[in-house]
Amino acid sequence: MSVDREDEETLSDEEQQQLMEEVQRRRSHRGPAIAIVSLIAIAFSAFQMWIAARGYAFEATLPFVGEYRLVGFQQLQINAIHVAFGLVLAFLLFPTSRGDGFLARRLGRIEPAVGNRLGDDHPVTRATARISGAVGWFFLDPEMNRIAPVDVLLAVLAVLPAYYTATQYDEIQRIAVLRFEDTQTLPEIFPVLVPFEGALSAVGVPIADVSAAFVLAVLGMALVLEATRRALGLVLASLVALFIAYARWGYLVPQDSAIGALWVQPDNWANIMYNLWYTVEAGVHSQPVSVSVRFIYIFILFGAFLEMSGAGKWFIDLAYSATGTRKGGPAKASVVSSGFMGMLSGSSIANTVTTGAFTIPLMKRSGYSPEFSGAVESSSSSGGQMLPPVMGAAAFLIVEFTGTPYADVIIAATLPALAFFFGMWVMVHFEAVRGDIGGLSRSELPDVRSALRTGWFYLIPLALLLYYLVIARLSINRSGWLTIVAVVALLAVVAAYDERTRGPLFATIAALFAVQAGAYATIGAGIGDAVRSIVGLGGMADADPMALEAALSAAVGDLAMIALLVGIAFVLLRPRAEAPLLEFDDEVEAAAERSAAALGRPALSGNRAYRFGNFLLKSMDSGARTATTVVVAVAAAGVVPGVISVSGLGPNLAALIGDISGDSMLILLTLTGVAAIIFGMGMPTTAMYIILVAMLEAPLVEAGVVVLAAHLFVLYWGLMADVTPPVAVAAFAGAGVAKAEEMKTASLAFLLSLNKVLVPFAFVFSPGILFLRDGEVAGWTDVTDLGYVVPEIVIPVFGMFVGVYALGVTIIGYQYARVTPTRRALYSVASILLMVPEIPLLLLEGVLALAGVPSALTIFELTAALRGIGLAMLAALTYRNRSRADLEEADARPSATAAGDA
Repeated sequence: MSVDREDEETLSDEEQQQLMEEVQRRRSHRGPAIAIVSLIAIAFSAFQMWIAARGYAFEATLPFVGEYRLVGFQQLQINAIHVAFGLVLAFLLFPTSRGDGFLARRLGRIEPAVGNRLGDDHPVTRATARISGAVGWFFLDPEMNRIAPVDVLLAVLAVLPAYYTATQYDEIQRIAVLRFEDTQTLPEIFPVLVPFEGALSAVGVPIADVSAAFVLAVLGMALVLEATRRALGLVLASLVALFIAYARWGYLVPQDSAIGALWVQPDNWANIMYNLWYTVEAGVHSQPVSVSVRFIYIFILFGAFLEMSGAGKWFIDLAYSATGTRKGGPAKASVVSSGFMGMLSGSSIANTVTTGAFTIPLMKRSGYSPEFSGAVESSSSSGGQMLPPVMGAAAFLIVEFTGTPYADVIIAATLPALAFFFGMWVMVHFEAVRGDIGGLSRSELPDVRSALRTGWFYLIPLALLLYYLVIARLSINRSGWLTIVAVVALLAVVAAYDERTRGPLFATIAALFAVQAGAYATIGAGIGDAVRSIVGLGGMADADPMALEAALSAAVGDLAMIALLVGIAFVLLRPRAEAPLLEFDDEVEAAAERSAAALGRPALSGNRAYRFGNFLLKSMDSGARTATTVVVAVAAAGVVPGVISVSGLGPNLAALIGDISGDSMLILLTLTGVAAIIFGMGMPTTAMYIILVAMLEAPLVEAGVVVLAAHLFVLYWGLMADVTPPVAVAAFAGAGVAKAEEMKTASLAFLLSLNKVLVPFAFVFSPGILFLRDGEVAGWTDVTDLGYVVPEIVIPVFGMFVGVYALGVTIIGYQYARVTPTRRALYSVASILLMVPEIPLLLLEGVLALAGVPSALTIFELTAALRGIGLAMLAALTYRNRSRADLEEADARPSATAAGDA
């Protein structure tokens, strides 16, 4: 039984899609374009899945031939292909313009102006109209439902730089030394241009005299900027273009001026283009894209497979069944489910729309205002990117940039993330108490045990992911791939399961597992290896029998593949049988119905084998579409750290920031946070994180901030951009789903997310909150050291959670009774003293420094004392508020009795 989501306020699938397209500026294709874009997206996912499973060598074992190697790529080549896929999809998914932009509006005035001046029948007017129509047809997509010719042209052009990098790697290696001297020309690389060589030279385009490598690098940079403008907005594109221009002309900055620290050595375009396009150390194809290739994409794909499997719907149902009947239960369920789905999707906007389509109507029905409902959903969705073990894409970027093991990153990130969601829970509870908002009727909700019984298997992939990453300590890429295989195998078994097949299904899996383990124990290879050896594919030449424990371990590693093959076999044997536990996401079901209708066989949509195939393809398609903006973002954002490192700007920039902050830790952190919000407005968290870490990591670390704490600080503040007016893209999406007033929703979402502001200050000043000691995650020896644990972990963590509670009272203005403005201010003071007592101490240090009195007040004795004062304040305020509530209740009781007598 699922949550009853029927509501006149609920958005239809079409309305959800329209809202998503409006917020994300993404097309909704029609006709053959649907299949074309999907095929490219599926190819992108297949390419990345091969990399995750087999590495950068594209090879296969052929019968009687043995190992056949098609091609082996270097990191630069893989990165270039990865970026090319992202660019092609960006040009096909995002329009050049809808015709309502600054330039389009002004060009659109030409035709009416000519008509007014010369008349509608004048030849010039008619010619202008024809030209205007042709330009509009070539460039514009007002309805966001067609691929314009310019999009096809740019998509084709986006392939050319990647083709050159993939096929001319030896020449690229020579460019590292000689730059673009004596390199091939465009006609030599692309013979199709030879017939046009003379004509182009005649009009001043001597393609036979210029380096193809240089031209393709310039073309690639221009395409990255255009894709960035389309997918992520003009702000990020302009910022990247500004850094490119700065790399060339930054030497013009006067060295004796206030910004003289920004002066860089003169450079030429050849060096700049080489460093920004043809290396993996800096620029477009550098570390951020490498992280996307190795880590980010495969986990986006994992999230897509899990979501399309129906896990998202089930988790929402589970959250509602567990909390839905409580006071304010729908909002509490929204906090839990939206945080979970935001963790997987890594997109605040997408999660707000998709999950919010279920949660927001239920919140409104229970009594929450539309604005508060939209704010809760958007704030929780954006907070999901802080939540381990996936953390959107952020966890993997942090791993790569800091060199910290993945397990240490998720251990460090756990308590701050839990504090944020605890704060959200507290605030929706107080809002429910203030508005006397109850929960939903139990008849509208599934029983917890029933929900667990029908979908407990969705937890297996997450458990496996943690096992692979934390216990088995496999690589992130390998863990992601194995978890995807587990999801697919799980769904194959679920698709095959029914009352008739459950016995034979599990018996077959168990039997094949036993045979596989026996094969490892006797011949040292699995069944598949033995079969390949028999048919001449090799694979057993050096195999030795394994010990029983090793054989069982090897067989366990093959269990997912065994389950997958058995499940598919059972599905194919009975394709039209019912699958009682199979409940794919609505998008999968819709895709199956559309494709079956297009094939002229609508009955296929009920075939579980056909539905399972649609699940696989839709997951790959959805994952690629979600990853497109991330790929474009990391490609563009990589230019900023590239320019900083190649130009030698880093130390000068750190010195300038130090001068601006006056060497004050508090000012430096505040400036960093504000910069994170500004840079994060309207762009993916990944791009904001990469840019800010490149510029601000060094000043933060030099100021004494632990490296991991500095990176998490930037991440937390950057996530505030999604709910900070005037941009607040996630909050506006929430308002769209809730049909609420946008700015009021955004303001409420900003207030509900204030934990993202104070919690980072807390763990920067108290790294024990992150379980960090001397920059590394504390071990068991540290945990047993009470002299460290109590002052560095227990007290700061307790202060953080209690401070978050006090902040919740401050924001909602209600506890047991209404809180007056004066007492709200006192609650806020208590919150700061509990969470970050260093703030008032640093302010006092600043005042004393102005008076010429040196001081160092941020010592444990003083911070502990201030936390004690904050705790006493909160206890006193809570006691007074509770007493007031009791008095109000006592006053209301006689009135109610008198009304009853009357």
